[in-house]
Amino acid sequence: MRTILYTLLLSFAMLSCSNKQKQAVTADDEPILVGPVFNEDSALAFCAEQCNFGPRTMNSEAHDKCGEWITARFKQYGLTVSTQKADLKGWDGTTLRSTNIIASLNPDAKRRMLICAHWDCRPWADNDPDSTNWRKPVMAANDGASGVAVMLELARIIKADTAQLPYGIDFVCFDAEDYGTPQWTNIEDESSWALGAQHFAKNMPSAYDCGILLDMVGGQGAHFYQEGYSTQYAKNVLDAVWQAAADAGYESFFPRQAGNHITDDHKPLIDAGIPAIDIIPFYPDCKESGFGPTWHTVNDDMNHLDKATLKAVGQTVVQYLYTR
Repeated sequence: MRTILYTLLLSFAMLSCSNKQKQAVTADDEPILVGPVFNEDSALAFCAEQCNFGPRTMNSEAHDKCGEWITARFKQYGLTVSTQKADLKGWDGTTLRSTNIIASLNPDAKRRMLICAHWDCRPWADNDPDSTNWRKPVMAANDGASGVAVMLELARIIKADTAQLPYGIDFVCFDAEDYGTPQWTNIEDESSWALGAQHFAKNMPSAYDCGILLDMVGGQGAHFYQEGYSTQYAKNVLDAVWQAAADAGYESFFPRQAGNHITDDHKPLIDAGIPAIDIIPFYPDCKESGFGPTWHTVNDDMNHLDKATLKAVGQTVVQYLYTR
């Protein structure tokens, strides 16, 4: 991740998988939740279990063991799991043993959508305020574990309540997202990010109506502005998800304001023709980074997660899934 382009957002009417959003509020605007209840304590525990392996950097034992754990969890909840293994080249020529994990709910359904996140960790804390930390790995409690945790909790609660879902969902854990060029190299190469997503987009196992990317969805003080490429290429999906947030009572977490254009895992999906959105935080007043003060630092740990953020994102996605 991630290049931020401070540009004016374009407004195009794009095709998407979203039907007209059903209203889920009463006349006096009291939220009425639709679908199962998202358990933020469970999601937080899933974050902790990933972090217990240590930093899940590419080619490490912690990475491989965590991948096995994620696969086992999805299988435990009754999903059909497959993997995409590939040797990918990092910006520095390193061969990255990459594994995309694909967990399918209602695998026989022809109409399908994607919910995705990356599960690898940044090998270098290159945005840390202390330069002596720049070559240390990031624990990635938020920038990695949180998105996977929300997907696991979604899989757990939705599997028991699929009758209202006339479509299939593929939960995809992208690998090799965060091996992009470090800041200390002074090299800017957008193609060095989201390598697992690039591989997936070229080798998709199914056709997809749309996609939702969850990136850094557990941070303290997070607000999810409307990311630029999402607005440009998947506006109907974006509008429906932000409406779901309002209907579920989480409008304050999802301001209807423009964010930035982010090079992230959703961009290869968009390039492959899938209207995909990125639920990613924007901190407009944060001096350390627009992605928040712990982004790519050694402080991206369990102490800086917030259950309320996990809840807001998770319940919003549930609301969208059961009203689209």
